[in-house]
Amino acid sequence: MDLLNTLVDKGLRRELPTRDEALAVLATSDDDLLDVVAAAGKVRRHWFGRRVKLNYLVNLKSGLCPEDCSYCSQRLGSTAGILKYTWLKPDQASDAAAAGVAGGAKRVCLVASGRGPTDRDVDRVSETIKTIKDNNEGVEVCACLGLLSDGQAERLREAGADAYNHNLNTSEATYGEITTTHTYEDRVDTVHKAHAAGLSACSGLIAGMGETDEDLVDVVFSLRELDPDSVPVNFLIPFEGTPLGKEWNLTPQRCLRILAMTRFVCPDVEVRIAGGREVHLRTMQPLALHLANSIFLGDYLTSEGQAGKADLEMIADAGFEVEGTDQVTLPEHRAAEGCHDGGGVCGSGGGGACGSDAAPEASEPRTAADARTDLVAVRRRGAGTDLAPNA
Repeated sequence: MDLLNTLVDKGLRRELPTRDEALAVLATSDDDLLDVVAAAGKVRRHWFGRRVKLNYLVNLKSGLCPEDCSYCSQRLGSTAGILKYTWLKPDQASDAAAAGVAGGAKRVCLVASGRGPTDRDVDRVSETIKTIKDNNEGVEVCACLGLLSDGQAERLREAGADAYNHNLNTSEATYGEITTTHTYEDRVDTVHKAHAAGLSACSGLIAGMGETDEDLVDVVFSLRELDPDSVPVNFLIPFEGTPLGKEWNLTPQRCLRILAMTRFVCPDVEVRIAGGREVHLRTMQPLALHLANSIFLGDYLTSEGQAGKADLEMIADAGFEVEGTDQVTLPEHRAAEGCHDGGGVCGSGGGGACGSDAAPEASEPRTAADARTDLVAVRRRGAGTDLAPNA
């Protein structure tokens, strides 16, 4: 396909595709799917070889969030039967992190529910970061605490945080339909604060919330302009008890197209398969490793994931290798220079102004029969419990 040859050439040159090209990837047929994966796989291997970075989540504070994000089991008004607990002590968080590191995780992601941290919360997380780093040599720590106030990113960096995660989640045009208690601009501002403080910015999306192809392309193009080092791609886990609990819009094939489109738009960025891969990719998870160079190990914040041992076996069976702590994740040009000025390698660049003259054909709507509610399981082990984590 001429489209795929063009996208591979652009990916190897770090050149931004047009919007029409990105939309065309999402509109490809199932007959062309393996060609799409093979093309995006060339770009992935060019910048990241066959390495897979493992990340491990520690939920520092679960549930009882005042925000109304429709996708979240911890949201205001959620009736999902998730674990609810207040802040883990630093030694508890460190023990949880150690389980992930022992399983091969290179980065530990510390997450807390809420609109954003108070200064006291930043002190608490700073102590936790120091404890984890003291007990786990070489580990990277990413914090995900919500909206940041002035000066908080700098304090987290001083405490030893390497990165900060704050996802855009969906397009600016539709953000208000998903969340009303904060704005898209609030999220963008927090990513800018992380950049300015010298933290590696991590920002991604959630697919499967009823968005259009145009929404997906919009948010991925916005992410490229924001220029994070890591782009996690989440697939909605429809929790009963949340407004989006009945949204089953994804197939394994669509998930692969979304990952391929993200790789073409952000060729030299760490693309991470995040929440929902087990629910929606299912037996096609190994194919996704040809598109993304990073995954989460074990369980997620409030839901169970694939067993850590199974993750490691999947990586090996697919012909990939776990990235070691002595290896640098990002390509040399990004790691050496840092791409945090909005006009660098993953900036908006040229060619991004082309709109779509005609929308691609809509994907076939999913039906109730496609729902895999059996794969949505609430986390009952690990952080906040007395049971061993799944790592």
